[in-house]
Amino acid sequence: MTNDKGIIIKNIYYMLSYAFQVLKQTNYEEVAAEEFEQAQDLFAAILAKGTARQLKQGLYREYITQRETLFVMRGKLDMPKTIRNKVQRKQRLACEFDELSENNLFNQILKTTMKLLVQDEGVNAERKRALNKVLVFFDHVTILEPSKIQWSRLRYQRSNRNYEMLLNICYLVLDGMLQTTEKGTYRMAAFSDKHMARLYEKFILEYYRQKHTYLSEVRAAQVPWNLVGENEEAMIRLLPVMQTDIMLRLNDKVLIIDAKYYGKTLQHQFEKYSLHSGNVYQIFTYVKNYDKDGTGNVAGLLLYAKTQEDIVPDCSFNMGGNRIGARTLDLNQNFKHITEQLDKIAEAYFGG
Repeated sequence: MTNDKGIIIKNIYYMLSYAFQVLKQTNYEEVAAEEFEQAQDLFAAILAKGTARQLKQGLYREYITQRETLFVMRGKLDMPKTIRNKVQRKQRLACEFDELSENNLFNQILKTTMKLLVQDEGVNAERKRALNKVLVFFDHVTILEPSKIQWSRLRYQRSNRNYEMLLNICYLVLDGMLQTTEKGTYRMAAFSDKHMARLYEKFILEYYRQKHTYLSEVRAAQVPWNLVGENEEAMIRLLPVMQTDIMLRLNDKVLIIDAKYYGKTLQHQFEKYSLHSGNVYQIFTYVKNYDKDGTGNVAGLLLYAKTQEDIVPDCSFNMGGNRIGARTLDLNQNFKHITEQLDKIAEAYFGG
């Protein structure tokens, strides 16, 4: 089974299917049944299927401002340009008008990504043919410079909600894998740790939300600071936000999980391996501030994605009445075993 940085490629698909439930729909069944040599091959398969489905519903269109010189007035008249036309004896009106167009940022990103995947050696011939079939319908859509894409301009609403998963895949490809060569061309590299870390967090959160429905709360919650006495609002604003990755609750018991995806799960100093000090301080702070009454009902867990290191953390401590632990989740195994590991974590703390 082929892997990317110690992760079976197929497991990236399963993780994505929890992050984006649309991948569990029937038209993606063929993708779920296939094996992939490279991450970009997987992303190409998803985009080919998803875009073909979108074409049946119609590509998203939005109003784009057009500027043209016409014989008949349309929209708003550009007076200075029209006067220049008159001076040059051109009997045309300079007009500015809005027109529904498929040549918008959503479709431009989609086309740009598919074009790059078609050119990549890591995508197999069958997937390239599937992408080329859908690219025929993007003739009037502009290709963008990947490094100049303004991702923050994307705004999702009812009419383009179907694009959310597709453009997140595009983001993983263009922002997470694409590298520029010395010749100015593009090539695909391994899936970046930064983007894999976000997917790892999202997967764990959504897995517990979808599969452990007995829990009374599953969310990425903020922990309030346990401040004593009078505190000025201006001073409180100086404190950093304590944002958890995953918070699980069953009645009065709470488990805070901090998902960590690093190249190395342990730090090595003075011939000794230890947990990353910053990680321990962080989870300890979350737990102690959330358990402001000192009940001991709040626990914390550092959940590292397992690396190919020989020594990995598997420990639990009682720190001032609260359980603080560190474990690894092996992503380079059958996905069923991954979910079993997550189930055992919840069962160990909440019972079941």
